[in-house]
Amino acid sequence: MEIFKRNIPVDYSKYEKETEPFEAKYGLPEDVKFCKKCLISNQRPNSEVEHTHNIQTNKKTVAFNDEGVCDACRYAEKKREDIDWDERERELSALCDRFRRNDGEYDCLVPGSGGKDSHYAAYLFKYKYKMNPLLMTFSPHSYTPWGWDNLQAWINGGGSHVMYTPMGRVYRLLTRISVETLFHPVQPFIFGLKNMAPKAAITYKLPLVIYGENEAEYGNPIDENRISLRDARYYSFEDKSKTYIAGVPISELNDYFGLSDADLKIFLPPRPAELEKNKIQVHQLGYYLKWHPQRSYYYATEEGGFKPSPERSAGTHTKYSCIDDKMDDFHYYSYYIKFGMGRETHDASQEIRSGDITREEGLALVKRYDGEFPERFSEDLFKYMSIEPKEYPVASKMFEQPTMDKDYFLHLAERFRSPHIWKYKNGEWELRHKVTDGMHSTADGHEEEAKVWQGNVYKPFK
Repeated sequence: MEIFKRNIPVDYSKYEKETEPFEAKYGLPEDVKFCKKCLISNQRPNSEVEHTHNIQTNKKTVAFNDEGVCDACRYAEKKREDIDWDERERELSALCDRFRRNDGEYDCLVPGSGGKDSHYAAYLFKYKYKMNPLLMTFSPHSYTPWGWDNLQAWINGGGSHVMYTPMGRVYRLLTRISVETLFHPVQPFIFGLKNMAPKAAITYKLPLVIYGENEAEYGNPIDENRISLRDARYYSFEDKSKTYIAGVPISELNDYFGLSDADLKIFLPPRPAELEKNKIQVHQLGYYLKWHPQRSYYYATEEGGFKPSPERSAGTHTKYSCIDDKMDDFHYYSYYIKFGMGRETHDASQEIRSGDITREEGLALVKRYDGEFPERFSEDLFKYMSIEPKEYPVASKMFEQPTMDKDYFLHLAERFRSPHIWKYKNGEWELRHKVTDGMHSTADGHEEEAKVWQGNVYKPFK
């Protein structure tokens, strides 16, 4: 394996072209289209099976129908018109009855971060359905102060809790490798998010695991939410020799970075035979209940003591979603670089589908905030991703520049831009296609509001 070079020349001629065809990286659709109802484009990638994910992986992306409407909006319409939610809640009650114990032991596992959705799920199971949940968290890279406070509030009222925390130096190294190979700074965390709960369920002999919403809410195929069970391919594996972490085969992490199998064990999924032997079922709460993120926020604030961030998150107007981990700021920025959609596109689209804002308001917010560079935690995060020889005598040799800084991070960003999404003109990067192009006059009227919008205000839960 070659070392990670400090400077790899970028062929700017691919980005300076004015006429098609343009190279499309990652197997993305060459023709960029935007949903007619929300704001996402057909470049939005579906969820990956992370333990097979590497730079050669071709992305499967959100589907659009013949009317130009994305799967996320089609599922939102299905939620409003086609699903009998009273019947679904009766199914949830019956599920609880099947697994509820009366011997003082835990009867289900509820993974979460302490965010709004974690509060909502834990409090429902403990107080409405009279379950005895064990709460579980896979530690984020670096807690925000308010994220840590919300975790404590969740534990205070939601149930007993276990935290799984990787060795810090291992976590940091895998994060840096993932940025170098995939420009994906939270991929090691996603391993824990998807894999640790089923493994913990085996350890604690808890066959019922309850996650929150299904990714169909955001654009994964609608069929993924036709049943409550999560697809086991996302959190189980058979062959370690074909497994990647941070875009690198495990064998190369062993050989070139000094990471042992024991160092990596916490990130790996369980095997299907273990899940079957222990009769583990992983359910999505969003199948049973009509999911509404703002509803979770209001509920968590009123019932659980959840508090939004004191400031809006970088790249968006919101203050209540994905506020636990400082690294989320870089995650959404890297997503913007690779797929041409930033955090505001994600947040505004979700609020449009939920009926909380109009598409015109969303366009104004995207024009104001999308793609904003996340300065607020950047120095902490650059230090976090620096692989200095004193701490990493073996791994540091694999980086021509072990120290991460803004200049190097932005150089990496240039390498991961796709020419069919980005153009380079007069020394500046610009999206070839913007959802805000040709904004209607009604949307323009909201632009001044967007400039001063400081995020969602708490409303009492009803």
